[in-house]
Amino acid sequence: MGRLFGTDGARGVANTELTPELAMNIGRAAAMVLISDTVEHPTFLIGKDTRLSGDMLEGALIAGLCSVGANVVLLGVVPTPAVAYLIKKYKADAGIMISASHNPFEFNGIKIFNDEGYKLPDLLEEQIEAIVLDHECDYKVCRDSDIGSVTRKEEAVDDYIEHVISTVDYDLKGMRIALDCSNGSSSTTARKLFEALGAECHVLFDTPDGVNINANCGSTHIETLQRFVKDNNLDAGLAFDGDADRCLAVDDKGELVDGDYIIAIIAADFKSRGMLKKNTVVCTIMTNMGFNKFCEANKMNLVSTKVGDRYVLETMLREDYNIGGEQSGHVICLDYSTTGDGQLTGAQLLSLINRRQAKLSSIATLMERFPQVLVNVTINPELKTKFYTDKEIKEEINRVEDILEGRGRIIVRLSGTEPLVRVMLEGEDFAEITRLANETAALIKDKLS
Repeated sequence: MGRLFGTDGARGVANTELTPELAMNIGRAAAMVLISDTVEHPTFLIGKDTRLSGDMLEGALIAGLCSVGANVVLLGVVPTPAVAYLIKKYKADAGIMISASHNPFEFNGIKIFNDEGYKLPDLLEEQIEAIVLDHECDYKVCRDSDIGSVTRKEEAVDDYIEHVISTVDYDLKGMRIALDCSNGSSSTTARKLFEALGAECHVLFDTPDGVNINANCGSTHIETLQRFVKDNNLDAGLAFDGDADRCLAVDDKGELVDGDYIIAIIAADFKSRGMLKKNTVVCTIMTNMGFNKFCEANKMNLVSTKVGDRYVLETMLREDYNIGGEQSGHVICLDYSTTGDGQLTGAQLLSLINRRQAKLSSIATLMERFPQVLVNVTINPELKTKFYTDKEIKEEINRVEDILEGRGRIIVRLSGTEPLVRVMLEGEDFAEITRLANETAALIKDKLS
């Protein structure tokens, strides 16, 4: 992780940590690293989610970008994957999404994509950090006709929806589904998209007011969607996060179908149709142990990466794989998208179900999930570096590893986007791993809070 950019962009509490001044300087620096002999006036797309602070940060980014000679095209409220896709369609040089994804409304973030629609590599992020934080060079100042311009693309939402529809080879006619839009970006797209695919849609949490994004809804609070699907006898439900790059599903019985299950279902279908490149799936170290067993049973190769969809993507691009993702619902189908796309993932999953004329609850039995416990520990951000050096924390992790040897595992890591340490345990005995997770979390809280 860099000093400004974590695993998913620059992020912080809006107007205190992620200030307009910082956003303006990130815009300036981002444009400067892209300016070259061949790109004198780079064009940046800017999209945003529904947070109250989005307009403020958008204005700051516009000022920074235009002041150094970049042109700006505003997309309005769109999903993150829409920005990534539209960069190439509109022949832009880069794109910025203003969003803090699944975090509460008071947070916001800045994600930057290159001209191919991929998140910026570490090298370019480090160049931006060097300009913003280290003042490696003065900010460029344009005058007169060299100042950048601002335009809007009113058709951005429709162009993105058209793209997602084009990836679906079997429609959703006859399906009755629920969509939880998290009061976020998918509020502008989900109903129109899934109704165009032929589904009868019941839409929840699609009335954003600037502060209700992710508030007891969406992919991080799926309980309401589970009850709604079951109470109304629907075929399935889809829950997106604030910027709609994640998708979790609910089956016809109201049970959660998380990212591991979704990836397993799509990968198995790809394999059956000769579409699974190199017979390989890419996931992270947080992927459930049951997924390993699924891959073994289906004679697939599993490649594991560090936590973060950017690391999954880097491996997929480097080795030419086409399906991967995270348990949290970041699913990357490289045949169709350059980043995680919650609505595209949901459309692919539902299309598969309808093509097979099967229930999601029956298809999801192809993988058996190991009991898993995740405890998030809020820490003092100033003590983050101590996590890597504290002797007692290391000894505690070793103690748990010895207890679980051969029967489970423990993974303890710093969040790349929040002031949290995540303690994850898997094993055969749920009561045992719950006790051990809480013991480890208590020690970390005592040492780092």
